[in-house]
Amino acid sequence: MVNDGLSRRTALRALGGALALPTLPALPLTGRAAGQDGFAPLGRVEVEGTKEAVVDGDVAYLATTDGFATVDVSDPESPALLAERRDLLADREGGPLEEIFDVKVDGDRLVVPGPANASQGALQGAALYDVADPAAPERLAVYETDFFHHNVYFDDGVLYFGANGLPGNPLVMVDADALAADDPNPELGRWSPAAEDDRWLDVPFGVFNLHDIWVQEGVAALAYWDAGTWLVDVSDPAAPDPIVKVRGYDPEDLAGLSDQAVASRQFQLPGNDHFVAFDDDMSLLGLGMEAWDQTPDDGEGSPGGIDLYDVSTLAAPELVHSFAAPPTDDPSYSGTWTTSHNFELTGGRLYASWYQGGVSVHDVRDPSDPTPLAEWRDEVETSFWTARAARPGEFFVASSANFLEWDVTEALYTFPDPDLEESVPNTTTPTPGGNASNGTDGPTANGSTANGTNGSAANGSGTNETNGSAGSGATGPGVGVLGGAAAFGLGAWRLATRTREE
Repeated sequence: MVNDGLSRRTALRALGGALALPTLPALPLTGRAAGQDGFAPLGRVEVEGTKEAVVDGDVAYLATTDGFATVDVSDPESPALLAERRDLLADREGGPLEEIFDVKVDGDRLVVPGPANASQGALQGAALYDVADPAAPERLAVYETDFFHHNVYFDDGVLYFGANGLPGNPLVMVDADALAADDPNPELGRWSPAAEDDRWLDVPFGVFNLHDIWVQEGVAALAYWDAGTWLVDVSDPAAPDPIVKVRGYDPEDLAGLSDQAVASRQFQLPGNDHFVAFDDDMSLLGLGMEAWDQTPDDGEGSPGGIDLYDVSTLAAPELVHSFAAPPTDDPSYSGTWTTSHNFELTGGRLYASWYQGGVSVHDVRDPSDPTPLAEWRDEVETSFWTARAARPGEFFVASSANFLEWDVTEALYTFPDPDLEESVPNTTTPTPGGNASNGTDGPTANGSTANGTNGSAANGSGTNETNGSAGSGATGPGVGVLGGAAAFGLGAWRLATRTREE
C-alpha cells in the first residue's frame, strides 16, 4: 500500500544527501534478460541478518533476524539505510525477540513478529511500530502470544497471525487499533481447517502447518503445507467462512504418519504449499512450493516451483500454468537451493526469488503462456528470500539472506524492471526431472492431474531496541522444514555466475 508516496519521496530525497550509509551503486553486469542486452542489479545496501522485505512507496522494510531495518529506495542506484532496531523487547522475560524472519506494513504501521520457529523459553509475540517517519520508528504496542510466528500479514488495520503450535494451527486475527490502545482483548477471531474437520487435529505438524498468509479484499489465502491451500472469507473476522480448498491432501492421507515419513515428506513434492499471493485484481493466485529432491539419483522429483491458478471465480480455482525451479546440479537439501521462496504478482508481472537460483521476472498478462522478461543469478554471493515490486516498470527489490553458513551477502538489492512491451516469445525449454513446460498442467498436491491436459509438473546486547549488531542467523527455511511449468530450463537460465576465484 502506497502511503503519501509523493511527500515521503520528497522527504527521503532530501535525507539521502545527508546520510553517509553503505551502498553499492553499481554492481558488475553478470546476468541476462530476455529482450535486453544485459540485466544486473542497480545497487544494494548490506544489512546484517536480512530476511523478508516489503515495500511501501519509497521505503523498503526488512526483517533482520534480531530486529528490522528501513531503507530509502527512492534512488534505486543508491539505496540508503534509514534506521535499524535490534534486540527488540530485550527487557521482557524470555527476550529479546528472536528469529524475526518477517515484517509487514499497513499504512504508517509495521508489525515485527518472532520467533519464526518454536524455541523453548523464548519470548513469543509481535511488536507494532509507527513508521510515519521511517527514519525514526516508534513502538506502539507489544502482542505477546502462546504461539510462534513464522509469517504474518497486515491489511486494513487487521493483523493476521499463523498460530502454529496451537491445536489446528489456526489463523488468528487481531485489531491493530485495539492493540495500540492497550485493549487487553484485541483478538477478532480465528479459523483453522480443524474447524471444518476435526480429523486435522490428528495430522502431524510437519505436514500440516500454516506457513504463509495473504489477505486481499476480505479473502485470506492460507498455505498449509501438505494440507494444501485454502481460501477463506475473513471480511467478518468474527465469523470466517471457508470458500474453497484449492488443493492438498485430505486428513486421512496424512494422519498417523510415522516420524520418519513426516521427515521425508515435508522436504519433497508433491505438497509443500509454502507461499501464496493474489495478483492486483484477484483473478490470479500464485502458489509456491518449497521442496527439494532428496533422492536425485532416481530420476524423479525436483525442487519446488510456482503454480498459477485462475481464481476469477474464487470457488472454482483452475491451474493454468506451472514454473519449474531453476536448474541445479544438486537439488537435495544439502545441495544448491533453487527452490521457490517468496514472490509477488503485480502490474502484470511475477517477481520471484529462488534462493541461490537467483531472481526472475515474467510477464503473466496471459497466465497460461507467461513470457520470461529477466533473470539473474549468483549462487556464490547471493541467496534470495523475496522479490518485490517497488515501481513497476522502473525497478524491483530482492533481499539476499544467509542460511546454513552459506556465507552469502546479506543485503537488499535493487534491479531494473523490464518493460512489458519488450516481451519476447516464450522459448524456454523444460528442466530435467519431468517438469512440464509451455503451460501444460501438472499434478496437484494430491497427485491428480488438473484439467485433464498433458504433462507432469513438480509440483546487540545492551538497551532495548537500539541500533546494534545483528544476532545469529536462522537454522533452516521454516517451521520444521519450513525450516512446476514453463520451465526455467538450462537454455533460459544462461546466467553468469561468479566463482570464488573472481
